[in-house]
Amino acid sequence: MTIKSVHPPSYNVDKRRKCFPSDVGNTFKSHVGAKNDPLMKYLLDHSLREHPVLTKLRMCTLQEPRAFMMVACEQSQLMANLAKLIKAKKVIEIGVYTGYNLLNMALVLPEDGKVVGCDISEDYANIGRPYWKEAEVEHKIDLRIKPALETLDELLKAGEAGTFDFAFIDADKINYSEYYEKCLQLLRKGGIIALDNVLWGKRVLNPVKDPSTQSIHQLNERIFRDTRVNISMLTVGDGLTLAFKL
Repeated sequence: MTIKSVHPPSYNVDKRRKCFPSDVGNTFKSHVGAKNDPLMKYLLDHSLREHPVLTKLRMCTLQEPRAFMMVACEQSQLMANLAKLIKAKKVIEIGVYTGYNLLNMALVLPEDGKVVGCDISEDYANIGRPYWKEAEVEHKIDLRIKPALETLDELLKAGEAGTFDFAFIDADKINYSEYYEKCLQLLRKGGIIALDNVLWGKRVLNPVKDPSTQSIHQLNERIFRDTRVNISMLTVGDGLTLAFKL
């Protein structure tokens, strides 16, 4: 299967570039920052159990110029294990890219499970579609192409508050706070919200000027004080916060 690199105009690459730190090498992802790190190689050699179709999609995505946007495989496996541990049936993912993590979630959900993927363009997601089909989980994936806040509001208006088990937030950082609040409403008690990029290439240490960094830093402080959840902030990838709804 050969899929060419895409630069979809609808995805607004220039705008997205401003939303990511230029020093992506400060992250500790297996494919960015720690790509040639011997400790990371050891970690993957002794822990990564990746479905063959996931491997194919990851290798395909790594050919893309913006592959750094992909969730690290070791992080994705952790989240999939957590979803399986809590017997998740309904998952929401904000920010899909090529759908590597979307596929991982669909693989661990039961046959009647559902993962709602939110993105503003299906161009990159179309790279992943053949792999979702090959893994025979395409029927579990509900991809919604529109601003994620609209999708979240639609789910709430449809009476789905308190029915989701797991949410993963990995999209534009300016709206992180709103994504968090709406996902918290959609989650059941005992459900988990995972937020990516919470260390933001170390920029959170100096969040004065950049709006995206300020947004992440402010949400980090807010979640730390949020009595509705128990939390763990991990140095996985570019920083991962797990919020467990009480």
